[in-house]
Amino acid sequence: MLTVGILGVGGMGNVHARQYRKMSDVDLIFFDPDAERSKTYIERWSAAPVSSAEELMSKADIVDICLPSDLHVQFGLKAVAAGKATVIEKPLTKTFDEGMQLVNAAEKASIPVMTAQVVRFFPEFATGNRLVREGKVGTPAAARTRRGGLAPKGSDSWFMDHHRSGGVLLDLAIHDFDWLRWTLGEVKHLFSRSLGALTMSGPDYALTTLTFESGAIAHCESTWMDPSGFRTSYEVCGSEGMIEFDSRNTPSLRTTIEGSKTVNEGPLTGTDDPYYKQLRSFVDAVQKGVPPQVTALDGVMAVSIAQAAIESAKTGKLVVPQRP
Repeated sequence: MLTVGILGVGGMGNVHARQYRKMSDVDLIFFDPDAERSKTYIERWSAAPVSSAEELMSKADIVDICLPSDLHVQFGLKAVAAGKATVIEKPLTKTFDEGMQLVNAAEKASIPVMTAQVVRFFPEFATGNRLVREGKVGTPAAARTRRGGLAPKGSDSWFMDHHRSGGVLLDLAIHDFDWLRWTLGEVKHLFSRSLGALTMSGPDYALTTLTFESGAIAHCESTWMDPSGFRTSYEVCGSEGMIEFDSRNTPSLRTTIEGSKTVNEGPLTGTDDPYYKQLRSFVDAVQKGVPPQVTALDGVMAVSIAQAAIESAKTGKLVVPQRP
């Protein structure tokens, strides 16, 4: 039995708790300074509260950080220093330098750290990656991704303060930056435009064009300004074919019943949920003593791409992402 300690009981803290509650080999503890939210969390997930982050780190086998992005490096370093396996919600950190600080600390202490880049665990995106890597579209030439809906708020509207959240490029587009890098390789340079990059506040919309070392090009659209609801899609075109996915047109499961009524359903069971697969993979990795499926370095490289996109949107210049 492993004890998982969740830091932060906001939106993602609840998403993660829901998945851990499906695991018979996990006990759940948490810390959050907000008494009212903590009371609701106890009632909802039967999780045991502790009095501080330090107490949580002393009692947990795995620390799960679901705090606002600007707090990730601070508590990530504390968890590593406490010798605890750590999973950190995306983005891993606010900056490349912070990320490398965390990576180096984890490597020195031999502590597994996983970045929660959950898109890799969605079957549509995992399959797309596999098909491209297997050469099913030939040599990849061009890709297009689109992700977004309405803007998230968070406690005290912290998402709208881009100094804290990084705006749509760091908080949302990072999913696609990670998937594109995983699928097409390292980014050579990029060019980006963002509505919020100069004001550093409020809802945001961004377009980013990435050129990869392979010569492939990708166009990434990210929005917190779509009132029609959340949608994600991608296309990858190569010398021998094309792969495409659109969440509004392609349900995970389509069932047609008598009377020609069609019912679109999500994951088949609770354990098919991508968030479950992500967290289960980390629990399994910790138990087996093997590296996590998405490493801290993967998280750093995604942050590097997002940081370069923010810089490009601010300066109007082509930017090369940093590398270790």
